[in-house]
Amino acid sequence: MCAFNPPDWSAAREALRDALTAAGWPPDVIGDAELALHELFVNAWKHGGNPAPTVVVVLLSDRTVRVSVADDNPVLPEPRTPADPYELSGRGLFLVRSLTHRFGAAPRERGKGKFVWFELDAAA
Repeated sequence: MCAFNPPDWSAAREALRDALTAAGWPPDVIGDAELALHELFVNAWKHGGNPAPTVVVVLLSDRTVRVSVADDNPVLPEPRTPADPYELSGRGLFLVRSLTHRFGAAPRERGKGKFVWFELDAAA
């Protein structure tokens, strides 16, 4: 079981926002990226057992960003389809899929944990 309060994700959010703002992305798309990052970050803390998940933000081009969040749990996530609207949890990956253009998960090297990632394209 995790501590009651999730770790501070403001540095990751600010790095993402700063990179997308500098690349000229519109505020509504930046908001979608921040919300998707928040979902992956909280999932890594809550389900992955990481007290401070690792976040990597990469601008693949000025039109595409890839955000990866690492945790120590090797079990790859399985999104619920469709998410049950009456459950208190379980909609995070459904939300990430709705907000982004691509997402997935992959094992980390040396078999310790995984990366869960999304890619988002800037609006035309």
